[in-house]
Amino acid sequence: MPAPHCSGQPHKDTFQGLETPAGVPILSTMKKIGVIVNTKRSRTEEVLSELRRQAIRHGFGLYAENAGIAEAIGAEYLPIEDFPEQVELALAMGGDGTVLYAARALHGSNVPIMGINLGSLGFLTSVGDTEVATALEALASGSLQISARDVIECRIFADDKELDAKPALNDVVLGWGASSRIVTLGLSIDGEPVGSFMCDGMMVSTPTGSTGHSLSAGGPILHPGTCGFGINVICPHTLGSRPLVVPNSSRIEIEVASAAKELILSIDGQDEYRVGQGGRIEIRRSPHRISFLQLPGHSYFSVLAQKLHWRGSAL
Repeated sequence: MPAPHCSGQPHKDTFQGLETPAGVPILSTMKKIGVIVNTKRSRTEEVLSELRRQAIRHGFGLYAENAGIAEAIGAEYLPIEDFPEQVELALAMGGDGTVLYAARALHGSNVPIMGINLGSLGFLTSVGDTEVATALEALASGSLQISARDVIECRIFADDKELDAKPALNDVVLGWGASSRIVTLGLSIDGEPVGSFMCDGMMVSTPTGSTGHSLSAGGPILHPGTCGFGINVICPHTLGSRPLVVPNSSRIEIEVASAAKELILSIDGQDEYRVGQGGRIEIRRSPHRISFLQLPGHSYFSVLAQKLHWRGSAL
């Protein structure tokens, strides 16, 4: 496992063969753009028309995973599993769910993602639907900013046999099920027992995912540059349980110590496995990060204020 992406100095992210300090403009020669679209959004047709015009203007080649979208924007049809070898940038057009879908498909590649929201501004879709022309102009001029995010690697075990491993950009949640009866989950960090919790479940979130399910469950907001993961116990049957933040170099283990039901393992909002008594999951930082491209001057705190309706104190 590589060393954590943390130091006393700003870390550097490798992009298209260039080492660029995080949060500063990149020198871009990207011409091949992959397009991933949630076609259910109301302004999809209008935004795609603008994308086609701007791509022609700047000489970008478009590739779409959907054959119908490819025809509509004059793009080449390309299955998403071929994006890592063929495209240099992916546009995830829709909501945060579209970005999570793109992140999973591109995990392990060097393809950055730009999230374009076809509705209200999201935490991951930082480019508004009226800013497509601005975004492609910034891409052509090389003035986009890059933000690299940690990804969780979740391994699933049953009877001490590893069943699978999945990446998560936002969070991993173990809980719920067919019964409302509580369960007992054991938590260990780097092999050291932390505690045994009677609860409804447990979640581990990245800084990127800290503004999602974790925030709703009372967890802290972690800045994307934070080198750590948040751990929340869901509805603990004690007032002494509080959210925990651990280094991103930690090995986190959650074991189902006692359960009268199978629990559902949800990764980035997708139900993946049912985990019974004795099953466990192991969570580490993935050696692969996901890079997001953002407009010049993008402000994380401005997005927080808008999405969380921060207005300050009333006089």
